[in-house]
Amino acid sequence: MNYVSTRSKSPPVTVSQAIDAGLAPDGGLYVPKLFPNYDDLGFQDGEFDSVKALAPFFAGDPLMHSLEDICANALNFPIPLRELEGEHNSGTAVLELFHGPTAAFKDVGARFLAECQARLAPASASRERTVLVATSGDTGGAVAAAYHGRPGFKVIILFPKGMVSTRQLQQLTCWGGNVSAYAVRGTFDDCQRMAKEAFASPSFARDRNTALTSANSINIGRLLPQMTYYAKASMDYKKKHGAEPSFIIPSGNLGNSVAALWAKKIGFPIGQIVMATNANHAVPDFLKTGVWKPQPTINTLANAMDVGNPSNMERAIHLYPKFADFREDVSAISVSDEEISETIAQGITEGNIWCPHTATAVHVRETIPSDHWIIVATAHPAKFETIVEPLIHQKIPVPPALAALLSKPSHFKEIGPELREIVRD
Repeated sequence: MNYVSTRSKSPPVTVSQAIDAGLAPDGGLYVPKLFPNYDDLGFQDGEFDSVKALAPFFAGDPLMHSLEDICANALNFPIPLRELEGEHNSGTAVLELFHGPTAAFKDVGARFLAECQARLAPASASRERTVLVATSGDTGGAVAAAYHGRPGFKVIILFPKGMVSTRQLQQLTCWGGNVSAYAVRGTFDDCQRMAKEAFASPSFARDRNTALTSANSINIGRLLPQMTYYAKASMDYKKKHGAEPSFIIPSGNLGNSVAALWAKKIGFPIGQIVMATNANHAVPDFLKTGVWKPQPTINTLANAMDVGNPSNMERAIHLYPKFADFREDVSAISVSDEEISETIAQGITEGNIWCPHTATAVHVRETIPSDHWIIVATAHPAKFETIVEPLIHQKIPVPPALAALLSKPSHFKEIGPELREIVRD
């Protein structure tokens, strides 16, 4: 299996090379040159296996020999598919992706990527690797947890000052050791721009005597494992209900949505993909007009989705060269802060506590009359207690893994939105 750049100006590479580089030399994002066919994956009696699903993407690569161990170490926490109760919730399930160590779906991709990169850069390597990540809230914490204490790695986290929740901030800054966190005076798009500038600047890595790699969703090692939960959920749902489900996905930088589109491309039983966005509506606007136009970031209650220029739109457009085909499979709906708040407040009446991001998908589901939908729940509501608890008028139990992080001291530096302000250490 080879991987090519979305901009088609870089030579094909192996999956190890794509994971190691993060970004293609031409500034594009790596994507599979070809996609396997579901019928060739060898599933028996509808039983899902993550190694079988991912094997074609690692074929011919040294990492293939370790794929079983990588999956066992990274994908080792539950991802339940919970049926919603109530007459008006008929045919609706919730895919809970927040049972990992940092209580967000980013744990899947971050842990898988760390396992891959640890095998590409063993502790005996002569040059340290720096993992650079821009985060709008959840990615940084998941990456920090996945790489903290790993020999041969440093982590640099860039996050927008004042635009993450209190508990997200704690998850980003409680590590110390080989993890450094920077509060950037700007938006997530500024953080993402700084990260891309670092990869485009040979001097950034050279001056630090390090090899630079990415753990953002620009790195294909994040997206490949995310396909597995869409694949398994779709198979399980169809086995139970006899129909292929469609997915409603809270969407910011679009990595999670692209992973679902790739699973659909392979042939897993997936219907429509609905991207639920917050007030940052570049994607809904694109689907209306056919013109891609990034926008300034708007701050919302669903802060991890506050992205005005999502990087992974390049991958989506590459997958669908014809706009008409894209519109046939994908729709996008923007959800306001008022609608997010109302959805959270109403959810508790049926025993459901939603995080602000999941609430965007729940609200969208309430506007769709048809059956057979899976709502993607991307984060545990306890990470956003200052928003959720006043709306539901009760305390949210904190998962043990999250509680352990909240008890640690916090360390970070504040910088301007310029790459040169990252300290050389």
